[in-house]
Amino acid sequence: MGSGNWIIDNIANALEVWNAKLAEIWGLLVQTPENFKGGAVWDVITDIHGALQAVGYALLVLFFLVGVVKTCGSFAEIKKPEHALKLFVRFALAKAVITHGLELMMALFRIVQGIIGNIMTTSGMASAAAVTIPPEMEEAIRGLTFWESIPAWAVSLIGSLVVIVLSFVMIMSVYGRFFRLYLYTAIAPVPLSTFAGEPSANVGKSFLKSYAGVCLEGAIMVLGCVIFSAFADSPPAVSPDASPVTMVWSYMGELIFNLLVLTGTIKMADRVVREMFGL
Repeated sequence: MGSGNWIIDNIANALEVWNAKLAEIWGLLVQTPENFKGGAVWDVITDIHGALQAVGYALLVLFFLVGVVKTCGSFAEIKKPEHALKLFVRFALAKAVITHGLELMMALFRIVQGIIGNIMTTSGMASAAAVTIPPEMEEAIRGLTFWESIPAWAVSLIGSLVVIVLSFVMIMSVYGRFFRLYLYTAIAPVPLSTFAGEPSANVGKSFLKSYAGVCLEGAIMVLGCVIFSAFADSPPAVSPDASPVTMVWSYMGELIFNLLVLTGTIKMADRVVREMFGL
């Protein structure tokens, strides 16, 4: 229900959208790909993963033969027991990685989820802090005449639009992480098959590093939400001596700056992970 004041309604509606999206993000970051959107997407991804395992096994033999040709100088070298054992172990491990690749990837994801859970527990935040309008600013706005309210309304409208846009940019970044997790999971048998050959093994290593980076993005996003929640507990200061228009301008400016920092952190979580861990 509206407050009866168009300026307050503009700001309140924008903050309501922001708080709803922030709460949604907080919930998404503790979800696993299996239960995201009820698990329907995960069922499709696992079917694709299973279908591509046959392709992975075929590529496994191909990469293994190419690796043997490139690493062995002659057929006599292959017949040496130590070299034959090394090739056999590599082939068996590569096959096991393809067969149990889904379990291995989910184990890695759960390790990162444990890190996320520890961050939430240590911070003492069960949910993200909501952003609200300061009471003194709301009181000052209600005291405006019609003509005095026009500049404040323009500022609140522009600021509210920016807040709503930022909230959708932020939620899209979180959804994008899930899409990348699904893509990596579905296509996994193909890059994992490269472990069969020594020259091509770097492709598989790069794939696992990239997947670990996507998982770790969740930890960076949670840290960003925790830091923002600390800022939200100390909302932008509003000077009681300032005019209502100045109050609105100052409040929306500082609020948008904080929201930009959080949105930027979430959107660039992949870059932050690469810089931190050298992935």
